[in-house]
This record gives sequence, structure tokens and C-alpha cells, in this order.
Amino acid sequence: MHRLEVKSENKKSEIVFGQYDIISQKVEIPDDAIFITDDNLAKIYGGFLNDKKLIVIEHGDKNKNLSTMDSIYEQLIGLRADRKSFIVGFGGGMVTDIAGFAASTFMRGIRFGFIPTSLLAMVDASIGGKNGVNYHRFKNMIGTFNQPEFVLIDSSFLKTLPDEEYFSGMGEALKHFLIDDKKQFYAFLEKPKAYLNKENVPDKFLFNQAKVKVDIVNRDVKESGERKKLNFGHTFGHAIEKLSGIKHGYSVSIGMVIAAKISYKLGLLSTNEVNDIIASLKSAGLPTETHISKDNIIDAMHKDKKRAGDKIDFIALESIGKAKIVPMKISGLEELFK
Repeated sequence: MHRLEVKSENKKSEIVFGQYDIISQKVEIPDDAIFITDDNLAKIYGGFLNDKKLIVIEHGDKNKNLSTMDSIYEQLIGLRADRKSFIVGFGGGMVTDIAGFAASTFMRGIRFGFIPTSLLAMVDASIGGKNGVNYHRFKNMIGTFNQPEFVLIDSSFLKTLPDEEYFSGMGEALKHFLIDDKKQFYAFLEKPKAYLNKENVPDKFLFNQAKVKVDIVNRDVKESGERKKLNFGHTFGHAIEKLSGIKHGYSVSIGMVIAAKISYKLGLLSTNEVNDIIASLKSAGLPTETHISKDNIIDAMHKDKKRAGDKIDFIALESIGKAKIVPMKISGLEELFK
């Protein structure tokens, strides 16, 4: 059993790895905790959830919105939830994002924790305290910074994950290697099959993934500086996701290729490094290009919530395993992209 800890101004978030029956005894989950999950998982894990207070939402990122939040608030009131209630988000990144937002805003904030069931949630979405919903077609436009009390990571939940969801999670996993772990990146590039079997995901892989994010978040909880590096590939990836509707990790994969090529244009990456990045993404079953027009991508990029006026902190790579924040005008980024 392994542990990591995220520290914030007023609380600590414990991340525990291992078999659920064991690690769940290491944290406080009240008997009357209210579990939030989606309709797919409610069917798959009916036995696990059977004796629990339960709120079930419709699956899919299209339902990560204020309308779903309204339904959750109504059900919390119906369950007579109060300021002493506890929420557990059981699911993928969409569920943990929305469960954390519900807990952070209901009655001005109640306690909560996560049990992630997807690779994307285990290595990224459930860690770091970002909670929120989309607004119309704008990703995570409304949300909070608030840490869960715990994140319980059991790789056996990945066995029921659809293949395309697992590969989507690999997009964020490879991002972590690219920004902060050169050794692990080249280990993956040499033997990608060792990481691609969802039936037998190495515990060390999940721990190393989470550790990259935890270390960065602990140095910059509210994304005022270094935490921005976790957005590598997301400036263009979010635009592509909004325009195409493909899964988050797939969009980020394409966004990372664009960011790598721009890093080359900036004189940071070598041609060989760019080619290695593309090869790694392809070996993980991820897309590396899009047929969406550049003009449409640029138009969507202008609506990125991370921009400040006509400027944006673009995340480039100085080398594989080392990200760099490059402040630039959006017009300059457009020219590099074109």
C-alpha cells in the first residue's frame, strides 16, 4: 500500500493506492455517506453500491453541466443532506469533477472524497482539488479549488473500463511523462505494451503518475505558476475537444503534438524529440492529427479561460521531461500554429 499527500491552505488530501477493501479502512467514510456515480457504473457495480445512499447522473461529458447540478442539489435535499453530510464521487473524471463541485457548493461546502474508476481520473482528474462543470461548450468554465479528504486508487476498477476510455487516460499519463519524467517516457517508448493492458496495470505506473501531479500541485495549489505546466497540450486540445466531440485524452494527444511542433519552432525541441513524442502517442493508440481547420481551432482557442486579454501562458517543452511556461500574445501563437 502506498500513499501520497496533497497539502492546501486549510486541509490535506490523502491519496491511497491498493485493494479497496483494505485501503477504505485507512480513511473515514461515514456509513451514511452519499455516493454520486453515473448510470453506467450504477449498473456495473450494483452490488457494491446496493446498500449506499445513491445519486445517479447520466454519463458523458455533455451532462457535466449546471442542469445536472440542479438535479443533484434537489436529490441532496431529498436525502436530507446537511452540513455534516459526506459525499463520495465514484466514477471517472466527469463524476469526480461534478461530485467535488456539488460538495464544495452545497450548504457552502461539505466534506467529500473520491473513488476513481477510470485511468484519466486516477492519474489526473481526481487529484489536485479542481472541481467544476462545463458551461455550454466551454470546458470547466465554472468551478472551485477544494481538496477531497481522500482519493482511493484501486487498479482493479480499470478492468471494467471501455478500451477507448483507457486509451484516453493514456493521453494524460503520457503528458505527465513529457513534462516531468524523461526516464519513464523512454521506458514507455521502449515497451509500450507493458502499460496498455488494463487488466494488469502496474501499481508503480499509477503511483508515479500521481506523484508527478502531486509534487507540482504541492508547489502551486491554485495554478498561479508551476501548476500551469499540467496544461501542456490543453490550449489546442480543449479547442479540438470542443469542436470535434472526441474524448479528452484524444484531444490532448493532438494538442501535445501541436505544442511539441511549436516548441521546435521556438528552438526548444529537436526534430528527433518531436518524432519520439508522436511515436509514443501512436503506440498508445492515440491520434496525432486532426482534420479540423486551423481557423476554427484558433477561433475556439480565443475562448480559452486560461488566456488573459490578448495574452496566454503557453506550455512548451524545453526537452522531453522538462516543461516551460512561455508567456506570449495569442496573435504570436496563432502565427506559430499556422
